[in-house]
Amino acid sequence: MSVKISASDVKKLRDQTGAGMLDCKNALSENGGDFEKAIEFLRKKGQKLSEKRADRVANEGVVIAKVSSDNSKGIVIKLSCETDFVSKNEDFVAMTNEIADLALDVFPATKEDLLAAAFAGTTLGEKITEQIGVIGEKLELTDYERLESPMVTNYIHMGNKAGVIVALNKASDSFINPGKDVAMQVAAMKPMAVDKDGIDSAIVEKEIEIGKEVARKEGKPEELLERIAQGKLNKFFKENTLLNQTFVKDGKQSVADYLKSVDPELSVVDFKHVKLG
Repeated sequence: MSVKISASDVKKLRDQTGAGMLDCKNALSENGGDFEKAIEFLRKKGQKLSEKRADRVANEGVVIAKVSSDNSKGIVIKLSCETDFVSKNEDFVAMTNEIADLALDVFPATKEDLLAAAFAGTTLGEKITEQIGVIGEKLELTDYERLESPMVTNYIHMGNKAGVIVALNKASDSFINPGKDVAMQVAAMKPMAVDKDGIDSAIVEKEIEIGKEVARKEGKPEELLERIAQGKLNKFFKENTLLNQTFVKDGKQSVADYLKSVDPELSVVDFKHVKLG
């Protein structure tokens, strides 16, 4: 004997899972109106689709960066999907924001810990798998970064295509806007590190060798190659380290000088930059 599935039951399941109305009706019908079994049915559907689409490329998605109410902690996450159409879907963006809220609240050490955290009656990892069945695309929590410092500021680039968090060494309400300016600088200029000490030694050695080789091909004397290469290395540091970059809002000063103009001791401790692609 078939169980009659009411519209209110279908809506209730949809509110719980985010699945489409027809999928919810089918799940309830297949499971005699049992909500728990219907939810498990939808999760298994998501798992099957997840396995089928495992080799798909998920280069689209949404990036969210958030900070705590006291500005002492910040997180940035990326939830990836296959198409731009899904990345612009209100429900997908809302889910990514909910994941960001969870990350900020739990503040786990790793992405794996975040995926294991309780979320909407299950774990976050299981919920994402469930949503694969709902949306019909490969979904993946691709990135999770966090920072804790006296002050953390954030910036989200237009259309949630990139997110940045910046850790400052001092805290004050007057540092919030300068911190956001620096976060915008990171998004725009994509520095590799805070300063030259953060650049991997292998990269430094490679830049020196490139500088020497270029100078050698230009016919410069062998005894001057090291000095010329060091000059090129300094230019590399200026272009690729945050504090040494020219400040995009004022080309007459570096980012370090800008921060010192706000407070003589103000500086950046660390930053995290997550972007699509």
